[in-house]
Amino acid sequence: MIELGTTPPADDLIKDVSEADFMAEVVEMSQTVPVIVDFWAPWCGPCKTLGPALEAAVTKARGAVRMAKVNVDENQMIAGQLRVQSIPTVYAFWQGQPVDGFQGAVPPSEIDAFVERVVKTAGGDASGGLDDAIAAAEEMLDAGAASDAAQTFAAILEEDPQNAAAYGGMARAYIALDDADQAEAVLNGVPAELSNSPEIEAAHAQLALLRQAADAGPVAELRAAVEANPEDNQARFDLAQALHASGDAEAAVEELLTLFRRDREWNDGAAKQQLFTIFDALKPNDPVVLNGRRKLSSMIFA
Repeated sequence: MIELGTTPPADDLIKDVSEADFMAEVVEMSQTVPVIVDFWAPWCGPCKTLGPALEAAVTKARGAVRMAKVNVDENQMIAGQLRVQSIPTVYAFWQGQPVDGFQGAVPPSEIDAFVERVVKTAGGDASGGLDDAIAAAEEMLDAGAASDAAQTFAAILEEDPQNAAAYGGMARAYIALDDADQAEAVLNGVPAELSNSPEIEAAHAQLALLRQAADAGPVAELRAAVEANPEDNQARFDLAQALHASGDAEAAVEELLTLFRRDREWNDGAAKQQLFTIFDALKPNDPVVLNGRRKLSSMIFA
């Protein structure tokens, strides 16, 4: 199990700043880490929405950016020096200078994009190191440590509940453990806005193939059936499923391509649909995918 790193305490990430400590907490602090300054006031309605959303985005960055909250009623000199004419106003400081900003309330997606942009300006990573954690979990999965990978993906989701790669990875980890029900539960919990992401579609494809494998017949018997009657499309389709279940994706694709070439409309295009399921389940640069897609395209557009 890897360590995801520690997030600085909230008191260090987000501070109420006055004229007395603005130089230390914003100008000097921004020499090493970008600082987002939120100019607000207790009577400002939009500030009550923007402030918490901005704090959430800063917290999510896990130390890659800091936040200073300046009450303009109590710190009018700073607001005047920075020409704050309306609130909420947000400025981002890097190396002592304002580098970005906006006025008024904006939706959470724009706030996240703003924070990410500020962090990247300083050469940082707004994910707070989660990309490295994702890569480490994938290495665990490739090495056969599926249980550890599942735990790591779960920890990543605790930090970032909108991480499609972590949802997909955790589902694939349970698939590797032959736990189809748990994998399905993970996928059922994916937020709707992430459901069409490539990572989620790949996990769905792998889950479909896992469930098919449970009903796959003996390869030798199905191969004999196809050799005895090459026109038996169902036997060839079943052979392809059995071959994939045995770990031979390349041979499965070849059988499905043969079936598609013989009768592309058989069983409502089942061969093509199964090919796409296999392609989605594999990595896009897998030779089986590249060769299979090329051959399929040549048949479709011949």
